[in-house]
Amino acid sequence: MALFSCAVRTKQPVKVYPKVIGPTMADTTPVDLPGLHNVVAYHEHYWSGSVPEGDAGFDTLAGMGVKTIISVDGGAPDVESAKARGIRYIHLPIGYNGFDEQRKLELTRATRDALALGPVYVHCHHGKHRSAGAAGTAIASLGWASPEAMVARMKVSGTAAGYKGLFACVTNAGVLSSAEIDAVSPMFPERARPTGFLKAMVEIDEAHEHLKEIERAGWTVPKDHPDLVPAAVAGNLANLLKFSAETAKAKSKPAQFAELLRRNSAEAEMLEHMLAAGENDSKKLSAQFKLIAATCKDCHGTFRD
Repeated sequence: MALFSCAVRTKQPVKVYPKVIGPTMADTTPVDLPGLHNVVAYHEHYWSGSVPEGDAGFDTLAGMGVKTIISVDGGAPDVESAKARGIRYIHLPIGYNGFDEQRKLELTRATRDALALGPVYVHCHHGKHRSAGAAGTAIASLGWASPEAMVARMKVSGTAAGYKGLFACVTNAGVLSSAEIDAVSPMFPERARPTGFLKAMVEIDEAHEHLKEIERAGWTVPKDHPDLVPAAVAGNLANLLKFSAETAKAKSKPAQFAELLRRNSAEAEMLEHMLAAGENDSKKLSAQFKLIAATCKDCHGTFRD
């Protein structure tokens, strides 16, 4: 015979987070809040910003009333910290070059459905580029604002003009019908696990951005990003490019594709060696970095753009 406990279970007290007022559409500059940076409104109760930093960031989101976080960053979200505060995570990573039609549909449905449940926070890493492009595209696709208005919000976020693909996603966003949005599965992952070539490309994008930060810091460790060791970041980029050249995706394309990836890897490896050897001539280091970027551009121009 099964035994059942008759012990009385006491309810755990529900933690109340201090109320936090998020920025509005009237704000023309980004707002920093505890554990959050570069927060910008793209619609009522719909914000773009940086990845939440520790308990402070998630406490701030709870105080803002956020019920759903949509991450478009390549890194794995801290799902557990969000759940502890009753917040759902949706992970739909994108690159700095923009995203395809399917991802646009997913971002749009995720935004529409999540906002019906409460405030939403969209983030990438720094909250300036990818989250701005994703948020702007979703709102324009829902017909809640014009693409022009969303481009203006991206400029408030500080999205760099060089990310033409992200701007194009917003500029070209036509209003989607309810039927088109409803056709998208609402079963979104809380922690996406991109593998192979896709995962490498997302991480390559991030490594490039980190090297840009390092370059701006005079090829030293950035003060606001002390975990970025210049030689290690360049070495990681070299390894990712080398790995990409050996994937099934690369082997399915013309031989020139893998050759460009291997060449790019060798260029990144040279930058790594220069940094590890203590090269302090910024012009030489930047020139090598330009070679890496040029090969990326050649490859994209031939096989992606």
